[in-house]
Amino acid sequence: MTTAVLLEEIKGALAEVLNMEENQAVTWDTSLFDELHLDSTSVLELLMTLEDRIEGLEIDPDELEPDVFNTVGSLAVYIEKQLVAA
Repeated sequence: MTTAVLLEEIKGALAEVLNMEENQAVTWDTSLFDELHLDSTSVLELLMTLEDRIEGLEIDPDELEPDVFNTVGSLAVYIEKQLVAA
């Protein structure tokens, strides 16, 4: 999966979880907590949505570090690593 496709999947999942327009300006540098106002519940929902949208992705919430959720880009890097490891 290319980085561009992965970014689109994350944007789609965010739109679904946060009930926002998918074309809202979400970029690699968008802060998940400060700009998109994710909370602990929406983080879990986002992870489940991403697992549903991205074939082969399995995320163990107990293994996640807080810095994974700094930005859309940091989440994308984490997902890429998970897909390579699978």
